[in-house]
Amino acid sequence: MIDQALHQRIAARIQACRDDMVRMQIELTSIPALAPENGGDGEEKKAAFLMERLRTLGFDHIEEHPAPDDRVPCGFRPNIAVHLRGKRSDGKVWIFTHLDVVPPGDRTAWETDPYQAFERNGRIYGRGTEDNQQDMVACIFAAKAFLDEGIQPERSIGLVFVADEEMGSKWGIEHLIRHGKIPFQKTDILVIPDFGNDEGSMIEVAEKSMLWVRFQTKGKQCHASKPSLGNNAFLAASHLVVRLQALHALFDAVDPVYDPPGSTFEPTKKETNVPNVNTIPGDDVFYLDCRVLPQYALDEVLDQMRGLAEEIERAFGVTVEISPIQKNQAPPPTPDDAPVVRALQAAVKDVYGVSASPVGIGGGTVAAFFRKEGFHAAVWSRIGQNAHQPNESCLIENMLGNAKVYSHLFLQV
Repeated sequence: MIDQALHQRIAARIQACRDDMVRMQIELTSIPALAPENGGDGEEKKAAFLMERLRTLGFDHIEEHPAPDDRVPCGFRPNIAVHLRGKRSDGKVWIFTHLDVVPPGDRTAWETDPYQAFERNGRIYGRGTEDNQQDMVACIFAAKAFLDEGIQPERSIGLVFVADEEMGSKWGIEHLIRHGKIPFQKTDILVIPDFGNDEGSMIEVAEKSMLWVRFQTKGKQCHASKPSLGNNAFLAASHLVVRLQALHALFDAVDPVYDPPGSTFEPTKKETNVPNVNTIPGDDVFYLDCRVLPQYALDEVLDQMRGLAEEIERAFGVTVEISPIQKNQAPPPTPDDAPVVRALQAAVKDVYGVSASPVGIGGGTVAAFFRKEGFHAAVWSRIGQNAHQPNESCLIENMLGNAKVYSHLFLQV
């Protein structure tokens, strides 16, 4: 239940801020925030800009929670929390978005510079505009509307902007939770706008287990004209990539709650081996991204990988080292009738006229860290499917509409 008249005032204020929201998107995009694993300097410059802008917008309760990381020039990864007091002392609404972005990838696939955002035909184009700046800007201006209108929200508001989401969250939400940096309560409403669909009809309440694995195949380097003198690590690794597809048959359960409904085992990144064409590589490295239904233990998956790798070792005379670089067993799901789910359903229905339903996904959001600690978190956004793609874009109407959904949450009694 909310005061509809107040919400209309807030929604009108948000709509009036359209151009300011677009401008902030463009400014944020111009500051690359790449993890050191991706050749970047972290998120510090983007965080500094954001804090300065938050103060300009009228927010005066801003906290910094840096996570030490000597791999970046400033020596830390920034995490920011903004607070706005509401009428209620319980059930604070938290919105979590992330500062970092993924690399642009193939620059030739981009129409323009990925860090020079622009508006066209109702969209904002640029790296990070949808993932995750659409909802970062939306939640900021949802809270700002209360300041501008002089309205105290029913629920206190907490906006958290974290580092390192794209590479596993060790220096982001995991740091905040593990070290108790922010006193989250079990009665709080925890919303992570990092998944959704074009209609806004999906509320993520469950994630698959996530396993990222590095495979290093070691053979013997030699001249390409005399392959018998060596052991082709690239050839063996290629056969291993194909052999690993057997994991789909070994872990073949299906659960329609999830999208997609089965476990996935996808080869992704491949490292450079030799620089020249006429040398057989003695070393080759590739990676597998696995999203596994929760009923399977990840250690069992790794055991099966080891068995498949041993077949390749025997067949090609190589050795294979298997190293997990992410290993997150799925926590229990958020109940379908949890307060955060019901609150989102009410807000989405009022703003978009859509009935949103609980679903499960492949995994990889910060909600998993909360669920491991017994918090009921939900992941929702009305969002396109442009994340991580060339010419990434954000629909401006989604940015405005999602801001109105968040303002609805802030007004719920």
